[in-house]
Amino acid sequence: MIELKEFCIMMRSLWSAASGMKAQQTNMDVVAHNLANVNTFGNKKVRAEFQDLLYQTLRNAGAESGADSRYPTALQVGLGVKVAATQRLFTQGNLQSTENPLDVAIEGEGFFRVEMPDGTIAYTRDGSFKLDEQRRLVTSDGYPLADGITIDENAPLDSIVIAADGQVSNTPAGDTAATVAGQITLARFVNPAGLHARGKNLFTVTDASGEALEGNPGEDGAGTLVQNVIEMSNVQVVEEMVNMIVAQRAYESDAKAITTSDSMLEIANGLKR
Repeated sequence: MIELKEFCIMMRSLWSAASGMKAQQTNMDVVAHNLANVNTFGNKKVRAEFQDLLYQTLRNAGAESGADSRYPTALQVGLGVKVAATQRLFTQGNLQSTENPLDVAIEGEGFFRVEMPDGTIAYTRDGSFKLDEQRRLVTSDGYPLADGITIDENAPLDSIVIAADGQVSNTPAGDTAATVAGQITLARFVNPAGLHARGKNLFTVTDASGEALEGNPGEDGAGTLVQNVIEMSNVQVVEEMVNMIVAQRAYESDAKAITTSDSMLEIANGLKR
């Protein structure tokens, strides 16, 4: 029968391969999420990041190999992999013209500030705004901009002008001069990847993201606004398809390693003394 020591050594490959399959499953989950949101306005792709697990050190580098000699390298066996993080990449998405005066894109850094029902502030890159019954600029879920932009009830939609610096103006019917309806401000973060994604294209502040740095568009590093344009997802379908193939092949390789280790255990266990 196989000795316990040899059995434990062969079990390493089983658990290492199993950890690889679990990691690739998470990787596949991330890829599927990216592809599912390829048409989500302002969506930012997510990348799965991995780390190797602890190593079983059988011999340290520099250990004595003789009276006057040392081993130049260590003898270590890795114990697999784990998912270390899922990082959101806030690169600029493609800007698509819509001819809708309520569609606004941020060209550069920054987030729109949205007031939630509980009074807290959430942040979004989705600029597909609408008007509610009070003629306020709101998101698709009815959450108003925290800047409190209200359009005159007599102003037609095509009279709304949103400038690059965030100033919103409209011209009521019968008037010739435009009136200022409000000012859109943007929020920037020291570490936007540290924001907490809460769904509905919204993010909230965490200790990792730092506090919001608020200001007008075009000032202090904030991006500018573009009206009649919407920011699309920054997910590249071709890249995600390649990532999917790589994840699938890695998953298959790990599964093959498990079956191979099992076959080796079966052979070793069947040896006669």
